[in-house]
Amino acid sequence: MSQDLFEELHELLIPKISKCTTNWRTPISTRERLVICLRYLATGDSHQTIAFSFRVGRLTVGGIVKEVCTEIWNTLQPEYMPSPTEETWKQSEKGYRETWNFPNCVGSIDGKHVSIKCPKNSGSEYFCYKKFFSVVLLAIVDPCYKFTVIDVGSYGRHSDSGIFENSIFYRQYIHGKSLLPDKPLPGTEEPVPHVLIGDEGFALKTYLMRPFPRALATQDERKTNFNKRLCRTRRVVENTFGILAQKWRIFLRPIDCDVDTAIDIIKAACCLHNYLRTKQGTAILTPESEDENVPMRALITHRPTNRRSTTAAFETREQFVSYFNQ
Repeated sequence: MSQDLFEELHELLIPKISKCTTNWRTPISTRERLVICLRYLATGDSHQTIAFSFRVGRLTVGGIVKEVCTEIWNTLQPEYMPSPTEETWKQSEKGYRETWNFPNCVGSIDGKHVSIKCPKNSGSEYFCYKKFFSVVLLAIVDPCYKFTVIDVGSYGRHSDSGIFENSIFYRQYIHGKSLLPDKPLPGTEEPVPHVLIGDEGFALKTYLMRPFPRALATQDERKTNFNKRLCRTRRVVENTFGILAQKWRIFLRPIDCDVDTAIDIIKAACCLHNYLRTKQGTAILTPESEDENVPMRALITHRPTNRRSTTAAFETREQFVSYFNQ
């Protein structure tokens, strides 16, 4: 974050994080409060380490991080991660069609486990299949590596499909509705639904495409070509999570705080990610410029699901298979 962007962010937050001067004490300045929060997010150091660095109390650091993260979300979310509109989906579809060669795609979706300290009296609710405690960050990403929608705080033991179908986004945009009206793929005449693309952690739906199982794809070149096209495009969301974790290194270790504060931290980091991507205008990685061998280990993906899909979902995927094999 450049100094100019820091000052701009500080100006937005001054009314929200300032404290009154009293006869008993002079409050910590707004600039220092913001620096403490950003240092914590950017380094992932413990509250005690941050307290030593700024010569404040450990509990003071915890209070500042929670308050400032909450205000970052409240301030930046309406502008940098607003509720998607029809125009939002149209711009996203245009980007995926022109940059990633996947028409009728309005977003790439994935869920990641964010490691947290074991919550008190939580039993096995937050214990995921990777043998650590976590909350789930479910995100839909546009072609420019910015978060369109996020859902944070689900139990680590839940699956991607279950979290998605219980989210506010699903009830508002999917259940009984459509993202955008159907339209033909380029060079065809039959209308095809607009879709999200995900990995094997999601069930195949008419509005959500997933790759063919590897055992089937190896026996059919048409399915292999579809998987290559879908997985190359789905790397957008994987790259986004990688950028998020490398810039805000709090994600590289378990978040040592209560669950509510961890959720505030994740939401603030996602908003800051969009804020920096918008302001800095970082170039998009093209499919040709990506390194296929670089893993992203900070955030852990979900297990595949074997839920049975409808005939309409299989037919929709077959339309994409036919298009990519023309």
